[in-house]
Amino acid sequence: MSKSFEIIERVGISKVSSNEAIKSAVKEANEESKVGWFEVLEERGRVTQEGEIEFQVTVKIGRKLD
Repeated sequence: MSKSFEIIERVGISKVSSNEAIKSAVKEANEESKVGWFEVLEERGRVTQEGEIEFQVTVKIGRKLD
């Protein structure tokens, strides 16, 4: 059994909430390869040209190597 992890970073984006942005990033990564853990690194947002608020969250994701 491997004792090493691959670490990647993703930015999840949502117009609903920062939690939805996190779920989006982790779910997409898990569809590619099983996620072992994740850590929120940074939260930020912006206001779009249409005046909507967009949440952006950077997530560090760990995957166990086989």
